[in-house]
Amino acid sequence: MAVKGTGPYNPENIFAKILRGDIPCKKVFENEWVLAFQDIAPKAAVHVLIIPKKPYVSFIDFTKSASEDEISGVMKAAGKIASDLGVDETGYRVITNAGENSGQEVPHFHLHLLGGQPLPPFPV
Repeated sequence: MAVKGTGPYNPENIFAKILRGDIPCKKVFENEWVLAFQDIAPKAAVHVLIIPKKPYVSFIDFTKSASEDEISGVMKAAGKIASDLGVDETGYRVITNAGENSGQEVPHFHLHLLGGQPLPPFPV
């Protein structure tokens, strides 16, 4: 089933299960706004998923519904994680997919933090 940019949140998605503790993860960082953990199928030497703790389907849902404090908290967490993992000096990429055409697989807004090696040019 295609992921839409907005719509009802499915509380049975894998990230919701991880947030509830139903499925374990290799946690990298956690604060009041986010949980960050290693991707189980990494696309780079460093591949961390950063997910807000509240239920948002996509980036558009997040930016329409989250508080300013939460939006700021998620973005600041991404920067802190990049610094903590040491990729801020060598370079990194932050990506989010939103909706069907982007290839979003999990209907819970999340950021991919990739680095730790030279990354290929981003396709355009």
